[in-house]
Amino acid sequence: MTPNESSKEKPNPERVAVLRSLPLEVKEKITGEEAAAFMYCRPLPDSLLEKLKDYIVLDEKDQQA
Repeated sequence: MTPNESSKEKPNPERVAVLRSLPLEVKEKITGEEAAAFMYCRPLPDSLLEKLKDYIVLDEKDQQA
């Protein structure tokens, strides 16, 4: 993604709030790429799902994939 493309895209405010509410020790482990995927509603890397496993609930359809 080019800088111009990313500047047009806005992060989901609810997802930004979720990231901010995480404990510091969890936030410190999340990479910029993982945070961007979460905030911009992109497919989440498995590494991020592992880090957030105690804080998220997957939809039933996600668990069947």
